[in-house]
Amino acid sequence: MSATAEYTRRLLAAAMLLALAACSTTEVASLEEPTAAPMTGQTNDPAPGFENVAAGSEEDFILNVGRRIYFKQDSAALDSVAMATLDNQAVWLNRNPTWLLKLQGFADDSGSASKMETLSQKRADAAMAYLASKGVDPKRMWAKGYGNDREVRDCTERSCKVQNRRVVTNLRTQPDAV
Repeated sequence: MSATAEYTRRLLAAAMLLALAACSTTEVASLEEPTAAPMTGQTNDPAPGFENVAAGSEEDFILNVGRRIYFKQDSAALDSVAMATLDNQAVWLNRNPTWLLKLQGFADDSGSASKMETLSQKRADAAMAYLASKGVDPKRMWAKGYGNDREVRDCTERSCKVQNRRVVTNLRTQPDAV
């Protein structure tokens, strides 16, 4: 490379550095980002961006209660973790009685399609029965098993398959069309 080309390259690099140093993103950031709510240092402080989630909203349910429970392979039995999540759901649902809920059951691919559809229905029914036992009006709920038609992940590892063995509680404002 000639001395002139090298000098020009260095001069251009220096000019770019000076231009970057002169830039300030503070004003742009203040226009694009909402101001964060003051943090109290408590573990229940809202995550940035979720400070304004309305109590009783679908976002509140998803973020603060949880809408998924998981099962062991070939089982529709609720374990202690699933029951704890369903207990939280029941408390929230009893405080917010206008919401309806659809319990969607799913399975992995560890058996025939018909077996997995039956199992996923049993899972959804188990979750619905548990919520009813905690005071949630059964008229507000319906359950549907989907088998392994709607896998979260298509995989073969055991740790991955558990994500497909689930019940998802979806809030609704009206019943699904028949």
